[in-house]
Amino acid sequence: MFDFLFRPTHTAYLKRASALLEEAQMARIEHQAAAEHHSALARMYAERARRLENELYRQPRAAEHGTEAVAVAVEDRPQLYSLDGSRKATTHPAGS
Repeated sequence: MFDFLFRPTHTAYLKRASALLEEAQMARIEHQAAAEHHSALARMYAERARRLENELYRQPRAAEHGTEAVAVAVEDRPQLYSLDGSRKATTHPAGS
């Protein structure tokens, strides 16, 4: 007699499946947004690494061309800032 109380109904199953589908779709959207964010960060860090490599390796090549090239290379370098803002861009005299 009490079988009908404990047996899940067809509509209850459909409601639960619908709720699970919505949850899965929301998780997919959230993970897709996170993937786009991480992809953008990866591109940003690749560009940063490229700029830092140029910063490190450009000056020695300019030194081979004489002191004027060194002065130009120092002036052409982008400023690097620390998080606290205390780092100032400095230009060193040629040959020092």
